[in-house]
Amino acid sequence: MATIEEALAIERLERDIFRGASTESQLPRTFGGQVAGQALVSAVRTVDRSFQVHSLHGYFLRPGNPEEPTVYLVERIRDGRSFCTRRVTGVQDGQAIFTMSASFHHGDEGPEHQDVMPSVDGPDDLPDASVTMTPERLWAMREWEHWDIRTVPQEQVVARDGAVSPQQVWFRYRHPLPDDPMFHVCTLAYMSDMTLLGSSKVIHPDEPTQNASLDHAMWFLRPFRADEWLLYDQSSPSAGFGRALTGGKIWDRAGNLVAAVVQEGLIRTPRHK
Repeated sequence: MATIEEALAIERLERDIFRGASTESQLPRTFGGQVAGQALVSAVRTVDRSFQVHSLHGYFLRPGNPEEPTVYLVERIRDGRSFCTRRVTGVQDGQAIFTMSASFHHGDEGPEHQDVMPSVDGPDDLPDASVTMTPERLWAMREWEHWDIRTVPQEQVVARDGAVSPQQVWFRYRHPLPDDPMFHVCTLAYMSDMTLLGSSKVIHPDEPTQNASLDHAMWFLRPFRADEWLLYDQSSPSAGFGRALTGGKIWDRAGNLVAAVVQEGLIRTPRHK
């Protein structure tokens, strides 16, 4: 399947118009992380390199066709001294399938603090997902064969008090990536959509549902590399009315909190004709 370089590849058609590549996929619709990642790459291409992306907020409006490229229209909302803002719309067949706002910051000095990383088994103590994946889920390993994903067994998950549906996942890209920090940010935007909605199924493992990402927000807090181990500490504080709220904190192996994610997803009982 596609490498992350292929999945995030875009070409510039006009000053603020880009086209994202379509890549080989087993999915019936374009993977949300790919759309978000390509949209972010498009926004990055319109911002001075002295700025770094610090947040994004996106909505998945329609399912994308994985066999068709997506065109990204970038609006330059603001270019300030400390912050820049871009709005990106992903379009297929004349219809918007995704919209995103991304904010970029020049960087400032200020107080610092962070939560403490959960105490969990390291990735070296956990089996690769290819070993633990059920036969009916092996397609996922083929789809994301370039990612090393290791889920902490549920009985070993360290959850904060009151968390009803926690999940913890170690992940990294299997191959060395370019040193460009912005490429790692866009790679994490791609990866952040993977496994997160699954936290809402932890306490409903046998209940059939239709699942899809509805919206997605990220904050990039500290430098990191996506080709080194990252811990995705996830939870789903609420599910109801066919939707689930999920969130996650992403830590590097040294215990630095590098990103935070919040997502609402569709998790409804299948509709029968």
